[in-house]
Amino acid sequence: MPQPLDAVLHPTSVIEAPRLSRRIGVKLTLVSETFQHTGSFKFRAAYHLALNVPQRQLITASSGNFGQALAYACGLLGKSCRVVMPATSARVKMDAVREYGGMVDEVDTRVKSRAARVAELAADYPEAFVASPYDDPLVIEGNASLGEEIAALGDRFDAIIVPVGGGGLAAGLITGLRRAGRSTPVIGAEPLLANDAARSLRAGRILANESEPRTIADGARTLCLGRHNWEVLQAGLAGIVEVPEALIVQGVKLLFELANLKAEPTGALAVAALLTEPERFRGQSVCCVVSGGNVDGKVYRTLLR
Repeated sequence: MPQPLDAVLHPTSVIEAPRLSRRIGVKLTLVSETFQHTGSFKFRAAYHLALNVPQRQLITASSGNFGQALAYACGLLGKSCRVVMPATSARVKMDAVREYGGMVDEVDTRVKSRAARVAELAADYPEAFVASPYDDPLVIEGNASLGEEIAALGDRFDAIIVPVGGGGLAAGLITGLRRAGRSTPVIGAEPLLANDAARSLRAGRILANESEPRTIADGARTLCLGRHNWEVLQAGLAGIVEVPEALIVQGVKLLFELANLKAEPTGALAVAALLTEPERFRGQSVCCVVSGGNVDGKVYRTLLR
């Protein structure tokens, strides 16, 4: 009998970081998903989705974290998956998908988009379920479990900052918090090079990037927000901080040096948002979501220089 999500999750890691707090000028709490199954929050969404669809075979596109999470979830549930990954994806993430039992389909996104390759595979395997890494109510509901865990910490934060790519994590976080009765402002952190969510909020409609952004935060290299997420984010986000690349790198370094925490660039976005707009948050009690820690070793060494 398959187990429900709450029976298989690792509870999120809650880390007080006094040295980092003093450096940035806030009372900082880190909520880290780096120790979650497969090293990121994506397991929450992937397992909940794979558990609740009847198909035994799943197809998805991923820069890495959702792909390996889905591969692991499918293994637990006796299912299989194919993961379309950009050829530029971190090798550590490609290798992990394969180690968890998933099949990797590499694509050169300069020639063919991930979506186009997924469409080809869907035609080849019509019995398979095509899983979105972020734009699906099942994904939002899986990620809502993290919002519920943060809500259980009490009404102690002035703001919660969360990375934004396709919006599945932020939408889930807001959903879980509001369900638990918490009205704490939720603020997105997005790479300036991939700022479609910030532009969409300003415009009042979904706007897309012209091509896959070349930000170092590979988990945020999405073309646009998911439509299911947009319904939640438009009403639920208190704003988005657009983070320059240099400060994403600085966020990674500070998490390593002052919090003893390895984070991938996307995972460091929330802390980098504090560096981007320090006066906005100075003196406040802030919760930063560190969404994952899956970063290639060579890249990580370069970031820490």
